[in-house]
Amino acid sequence: MKNHSNLAHTPSLLGIVAASLLAGCSTMPYGNRATRGHAFISYWPPPENSGVRLAVKDLIDMKGEVTTAGSEYLAENGISAAQDAACMQIARERNVTIVGKTNLTEFAVTVSGNNDYYGTPDNRWDGRHRFVPGGSSSGSAVAVANGSADIAFGTDTAGSIRVPAAFCGIYGLKTTFGLVPTKGVFPISAKHLDTVGPMAADIPNLVEGMDLLQRGFRSKYNAAVADKPSARQIRIGRLYISGTAPAIDKAIDDALVAKGFRVVKLDERFRQKWAQADADGETIAAADAWTNDGKYLLESGIGSTTRTIVSSGAAITQAGYDAALKRKKAWQRDLARVFQKVDFIATPTLQILPPRWHWYGSSAVREKLIFDAQNTVGINFSGNPALAIPIAMPAEKDFVPRTSLQLVGPNRSEAQLLNAGRLLSPKP
Repeated sequence: MKNHSNLAHTPSLLGIVAASLLAGCSTMPYGNRATRGHAFISYWPPPENSGVRLAVKDLIDMKGEVTTAGSEYLAENGISAAQDAACMQIARERNVTIVGKTNLTEFAVTVSGNNDYYGTPDNRWDGRHRFVPGGSSSGSAVAVANGSADIAFGTDTAGSIRVPAAFCGIYGLKTTFGLVPTKGVFPISAKHLDTVGPMAADIPNLVEGMDLLQRGFRSKYNAAVADKPSARQIRIGRLYISGTAPAIDKAIDDALVAKGFRVVKLDERFRQKWAQADADGETIAAADAWTNDGKYLLESGIGSTTRTIVSSGAAITQAGYDAALKRKKAWQRDLARVFQKVDFIATPTLQILPPRWHWYGSSAVREKLIFDAQNTVGINFSGNPALAIPIAMPAEKDFVPRTSLQLVGPNRSEAQLLNAGRLLSPKP
């Protein structure tokens, strides 16, 4: 493993394991736990007329700052980064205003967004109730949702951009594996799963965020819009996943039909392959998290839930790990065959609506239920890009008014995905 620039040893972050495998400045003292609704670990109020405001997940190195990975132990024992992570280069060249480093689940290993040390980001996207923010990029999602940032960088190893985007009612893009450099990003599964991507409240800002991560992206996006300006030109393969709340499936179907997409139902055989890919991605993430983060488990300042999740990766055998990796090529071929027939695959990002924070009786129950509800891990396993898109729900008494649609595309189809997201927006 490469040495992480913030520490003398190499910590990996997301001990994403069987219970939470998702997910991949500091001028204030550590332990400041009340910045912009706990969205930030460090927050710097921007000057007026500062232009685009960028928030950066505290898993990404910034020169002169300690990358805490949401951990008390790393906050107290880490050293300042010697240089920026590679993904920060364009933002630095353009002198983008960085408003802070955002909060996350410790080592990015849990899916609820909870952080006992820095405080859990306060997701009140409806303006009243407190909802689970989702993780691990919880602070990045909340910073966008509460208006503290126009764009946030997050990381996604098994859903860590898309899940909080879904819970907070914003857009989140998991990029093609290898498209955005991860050098200087606290590793979880750097060889197989880790990605960096943008989060924003609307498509124009998401395009701006992607243009800060890939040179020339805006031109690619404009070309995609010109190529397919209408939803009627786009074929969507609709995958139904068992366990999804019927109201969520209906909202997604209604949105696709209302916008005029050409929808094709994908069959049960493909659904079974999707489920196998999810399981294989969980295996890789859990084992890699243990390999990278296990060294921290005897240190003080590590949360008990983090210890449990990271240590569970030790149970994965080398044979099981190798078998999962061996199935990766076949899964990639399966997806490629589907993309010969459709442009994108549509699923719910999550099988449940965003729950209220106190809906669960314990942290273990909360993490397990949310982990089981995500439909994201298999796409990290394949490496394809995927976009989480907020979708309106019926205005009924017991329903949260937004859910999230996940669109999956061929490798390096980010521009086309964002064009489809534009067409699904309330006012494309």
